[in-house]
Amino acid sequence: MPPRRRLAPDQRRAELLDIGAQLFAELPYEQVQMDRVAERAGVSRALLYRHFPKKSVLFAAIYQRAAEQLQAEIRIEPDLPLTDQIAAGLDAHMDYFAANRHTVLAANRDLAGDPVVQAIVLGDHRAMHDVMLAATGLSGAQRATMSAALTSWLMFVHTLCLEWLEHDRLTRDQVRTVSLGALAGMIAALEDSSDGR
Repeated sequence: MPPRRRLAPDQRRAELLDIGAQLFAELPYEQVQMDRVAERAGVSRALLYRHFPKKSVLFAAIYQRAAEQLQAEIRIEPDLPLTDQIAAGLDAHMDYFAANRHTVLAANRDLAGDPVVQAIVLGDHRAMHDVMLAATGLSGAQRATMSAALTSWLMFVHTLCLEWLEHDRLTRDQVRTVSLGALAGMIAALEDSSDGR
């Protein structure tokens, strides 16, 4: 156990989140023990539980922080094609997924019924959707149609990424290629239909 150090509450919370994030990345959700988090942090169980009263609360805080960091990496670059902008956001998410496989699977499998964690997952989808939709520059009926299509595409990518992480039947490159190919096909189909073809 590391020596105990006095930290301000916000510093202690950040440290506990860092240590918890490491453990959730290393182990499946059911194998992460709050005692182990406290031990690695060099704090008492009582102090840990003062910050995070149960494991799912700690996990939700970790996942929320990760979602916010990923969302901060997604920017609208008007000079770039839409697919290039989306590829950058997809790559940032896939980097996180690859490095935190157990965490992502926990959020979508072990905690699939946890309303707090699911709100974070859906919030990340919504943030991606909103940035992508804004980047299209569309308005009116075309914007509404693209909004529905992007929502569906994000769910498709979400399912494909979970398949990759859980079963390894696809490589990361295949997931990326299929996801961006589906996006390009969707955009082309919408453009064709709006042209009356």
